[in-house]
Amino acid sequence: MTTERELDMVHLRLILVSGKTEDFTFSPNDSATDIAKHVFENWPAGWEEERVSCPSILRLIFQGRFLHGNVTLGALKLPPGRTTVMHLVARETLPEPNSHGQRNREKTTESNCCLLL
Repeated sequence: MTTERELDMVHLRLILVSGKTEDFTFSPNDSATDIAKHVFENWPAGWEEERVSCPSILRLIFQGRFLHGNVTLGALKLPPGRTTVMHLVARETLPEPNSHGQRNREKTTESNCCLLL
């Protein structure tokens, strides 16, 4: 019998750059920092070649965006009981939350037109 607590859990399939995957289960209250720490402390045997020196450089990518440390799984409104895929990468720093949007705005001021005569 499945308990209500188990139904609320979030199932993540984490994918490394190498393509290796591993499934984990977390609470909706767990943050990106909590997940990185858990994965670091429970590093899968099949991932030994990709082992990192500390959990603080592990970053999650969901739907093409880096998750900042305090973002919880519940805030992402992930479907409970289903498996969600995220990428796990080693990266020292994260881009600023709006840096991508700012870069796009800067690009719109450039002129890339060509006039053919």
